[in-house]
Amino acid sequence: MDAAMVDRLATGEGWALLQSLPPYDESTALQLQEKLRTAFDPDLVAAAMAQSRLRARAADKFGDFAAGMLFTPDGLEQATRLSLAARHAHRFAAADVREVYDLGCGIGSDAMAFAGLDLLVRAVDADAATARVAATNLRHWPSARVTCARAEDVRLPLGEAARHLGVWLDPARRVEGVADVRGRARRIFSLDAISPSWQQVQAFAAQAPAAGAKLSPAFPHAAIPSGAEAQWSSWHGEVLECVVWWGPLAAQPGRTAAVCSPAATHVVTEADAAPADGEPPLSAITGIGEWLYEPDRAVIRAGLTGALVAAVDGTELGAGVGYVTSPAAYDIAWARRYHVVEAMPLSTKALSRWLRDHGHDRVTIKKRGVTLDADLLRRQLKMTARGKGGSEATLVVTRVAGTQVALVVSPA
Repeated sequence: MDAAMVDRLATGEGWALLQSLPPYDESTALQLQEKLRTAFDPDLVAAAMAQSRLRARAADKFGDFAAGMLFTPDGLEQATRLSLAARHAHRFAAADVREVYDLGCGIGSDAMAFAGLDLLVRAVDADAATARVAATNLRHWPSARVTCARAEDVRLPLGEAARHLGVWLDPARRVEGVADVRGRARRIFSLDAISPSWQQVQAFAAQAPAAGAKLSPAFPHAAIPSGAEAQWSSWHGEVLECVVWWGPLAAQPGRTAAVCSPAATHVVTEADAAPADGEPPLSAITGIGEWLYEPDRAVIRAGLTGALVAAVDGTELGAGVGYVTSPAAYDIAWARRYHVVEAMPLSTKALSRWLRDHGHDRVTIKKRGVTLDADLLRRQLKMTARGKGGSEATLVVTRVAGTQVALVVSPA
């Protein structure tokens, strides 16, 4: 969709058509499109139907707001979930930031959250169509302005004009025009390849009193700038972002994890983590505690499994694997607890016999810290993902002291 089509959809006949469409239904979409083509320009109809499909997908991220927004496919996928954008905006507002330069604004999800807290917003995106989409989505806030420009070319206010200035950067992390197997723009993982580059992001942060940058969850711990906070955030267990915060926006310098859900947000910090005591000896496998804990993935990404070790007075099974064992049962909001039914060195023959003797004909396999093909292991165990007549076992395959082990567990 080009900028001209965005303008057509955002005004007059195009907007009226888009707002008149019923909730998107894949089973009737083609029939509806053919009917609309008899009354409207076919290109406009196709664009409107594409927007209807995107709005249906966007409802999970944006709730009721999606019905009044425009999207691009890549823009929707990369857009910040509204609940996380609100958390970003509150950081700026709490730091007495009054004007935010949103560099790489995409479809405007974070800019909407900033404007919703009455902050002045100067949003910038290098793609003309995307900038027009963002302008449409920000139309309810007169204090928000969108410009089509490269972030690298933006000049920030200086001196007294920058006193209450904040900068928000969301560097492009996809290769334009290069699609993956699912037809989406291919992801970029190198900090040097994002646009603006990591070096340029840090230069912007050095110019502004307060700054934040949304980066990939794969952001390396070693790249965290001195005095900054890097926070990995998850939503319902899926790690969505790592945001680096500078200046007064850095609430807890170092690594933190935010475990988010509609009910609550739990923040885990380095101060919560216990010092690592090393791995337990393999001979202790039969003495593994009665309970196994698995922290939220944001906690693992942030390298803060030690906080779970401290919370349950336990031991991590192996350095970096993320599973913690304890003899006691604790309710931890940001971790799952399993009852350990059996623990043994990984042997397909012994494990198959144990599963069969205990009436299991199918398994769910969880693995971390090992190189293992779960489907191949299931076939070797002569188990299925689904079965009849028997019962299902949950199998955790991980390592202790460098050796693969198998734990049969049941969710608590």
